[in-house]
Amino acid sequence: MIKVGIVGGTGYTGVELLRLLAQHAKVEIAAITSRGDAGTPVSCMFPSLRGRVDLKFEDPERANLRACDVVFFATPNGVAMQQAPELLEAGVRVIDLAADFRLTDVAEWERWYGMQHASPGWVAKAVYGLPEVNRAAIRDARLVANPGCYPTAVQLGFIPLLKAGLVDVDHLIADAKSGVSGAGRKAEISSLFSEAADNFKAYAVSGHRHLPEIRQGLARVTGASVGLTFVPHLTPIVRGIEATLYAQISADADYQSVYEKYYADEPFVDVMPANSHPDTRSVRAANVCRIAVHRPQNGNVLVVLSVIDNLVKGAAGQAIQNMNIMFGLPETDGLWQLPVLP
Repeated sequence: MIKVGIVGGTGYTGVELLRLLAQHAKVEIAAITSRGDAGTPVSCMFPSLRGRVDLKFEDPERANLRACDVVFFATPNGVAMQQAPELLEAGVRVIDLAADFRLTDVAEWERWYGMQHASPGWVAKAVYGLPEVNRAAIRDARLVANPGCYPTAVQLGFIPLLKAGLVDVDHLIADAKSGVSGAGRKAEISSLFSEAADNFKAYAVSGHRHLPEIRQGLARVTGASVGLTFVPHLTPIVRGIEATLYAQISADADYQSVYEKYYADEPFVDVMPANSHPDTRSVRAANVCRIAVHRPQNGNVLVVLSVIDNLVKGAAGQAIQNMNIMFGLPETDGLWQLPVLP
């Protein structure tokens, strides 16, 4: 059994980790921490876990996280870089679901996240945890930087085209929409029901924190920098991301076949039949990305549709997928949950 600890288990990502790990036959959840809710039974905060998770939240200072094989950080940005090094030096493997170790350029990270990085030495040692790209490196990683939700949907949608050299990499566009849970489980005016319901808007058009992460990932594929316009939107749904991606064609090919071949052996990427329109509810609560490829009016622009659940393939599910790879388990262990419909 893999002994697992979770730091920061009271948010949406934390409860998703608990929901999925509680169904994983090879996992023992040994500790879950929350400074503000220490002593509270997990099942009191999350009745959905009654009878499945018989633990109480512990103060991070008292939890025996060093006894774990792996610790997930489901914390705000800036926490893992403070606390993870001590665990790593004790031989514990770490998966960070925040952004602390995603960007390889520390100075750029500090510009986007507005704080000084506390563990720049570990940034170079971290492995970016997108299994469809970095599976081999993840296998031996001590520290995995779990990708962001938008970057997962956008990168999985673009990568086959960039790998094949079929589009102009200087003029990529990602028009993405996310459910309100992407903002986290905190009191915020924009997330209030009367603000978010019956409403739809773009935000962070001048620059979103996930932009440098997406650019970095796509540049690794192409071997050169890419030109990307990324515009996120907030939609009045609870969970789900839909990314509509645009790329100018530079070489003709059977684009449907390109995607089908590239993802043929990927258990959590579903390339849908030509002319499909995947919707967010088709991936709700499941660790899967569904992709469809279009060439409208046989023109010179390809349109790729990519949908994920922002809390699963965009966060907790992908983190468990990484854990499975790190510990030599079948990648699909604990992750075969079907989407919830309606």
